[in-house]
Amino acid sequence: MENRNNVSEFILLGLTQNQNIAKFCFGLFLVIYTTTVLGNMLIIVTINSSPHLKSAMYFFLNWLAIIDICYSSVIAPKLIADFLVERKTISFNGCITQLFFAHLFGCAEIFVLTVMAYDRCIAICKPLHYTTIMCKSVCSWMVVASWVGGFLHSLLQTLPTLSLPFCGPNVIDHYFCDVHPLLKLACTDTYITGLIVIANGGMISLSCFLVLSVSYTVILVTLRSLSSEGRLKALSTCASHITVVILFFGPLIFMYLRPSTTFSEDKSVAVFYTILTPMLNPLIYTLRNEEVKNAMRKLWKKKILCDRK
Repeated sequence: MENRNNVSEFILLGLTQNQNIAKFCFGLFLVIYTTTVLGNMLIIVTINSSPHLKSAMYFFLNWLAIIDICYSSVIAPKLIADFLVERKTISFNGCITQLFFAHLFGCAEIFVLTVMAYDRCIAICKPLHYTTIMCKSVCSWMVVASWVGGFLHSLLQTLPTLSLPFCGPNVIDHYFCDVHPLLKLACTDTYITGLIVIANGGMISLSCFLVLSVSYTVILVTLRSLSSEGRLKALSTCASHITVVILFFGPLIFMYLRPSTTFSEDKSVAVFYTILTPMLNPLIYTLRNEEVKNAMRKLWKKKILCDRK
């Protein structure tokens, strides 16, 4: 405890040390974060306002949008503010808090994406039993399990890191507090803690990715027996989900399924799953989903009519 308290704050190096580039990044990432919040809020409002979007798929999409807002809000505002200052600091408690909630929302998103793949698999492979299998209570329990799983994962990432002594240096070569950069600063052997990080974070990402791969393999096999129209509709729905999965899981597996070391590419790779994916999710799901686009048009027309009255 005495050694750890020698470090009361950490200095973040951020994405860039060049002030001219930082000013450009400030505007860029502010636009990205604003788009993320507004886009996901639009999906939440559309799904909850439309009586036609009440299936399990949209129930999970609603929760994915909520998680994306929370996940992005843990990291993006601090990153954006840091572009305007030369000395980027975060308190010890603030760093641990950011670490906890980043892994909580990140892992919850992993589980929700996995559940969404299972939902699509049931919808395509067992269409006659879909409403019975994916009833409201089952979907609710799946979401609860995703949050509980994210909470337990986050505890297993945060508590071992919190128990380490930090006696200096206190410079984190990253733009937010994550496990690998913090392990690098610990004043003790972090081999066991690193194994816990890999076993927990890496294996969750890899195992869920394997479940997703199996689900979509089953879907592709099943599509062979469908009509051309049914095949195109199923592929259109699944293509959106597969795109999100690749963008989110690829960088995650690179970051967490490896020894506790840091690479120069880490910050660039982390931008994909912490900043870009939460913004792309609403774009991907709305641009390829006619039901959501139609519901948004009806919502917009309804708003115009109410304004005229």
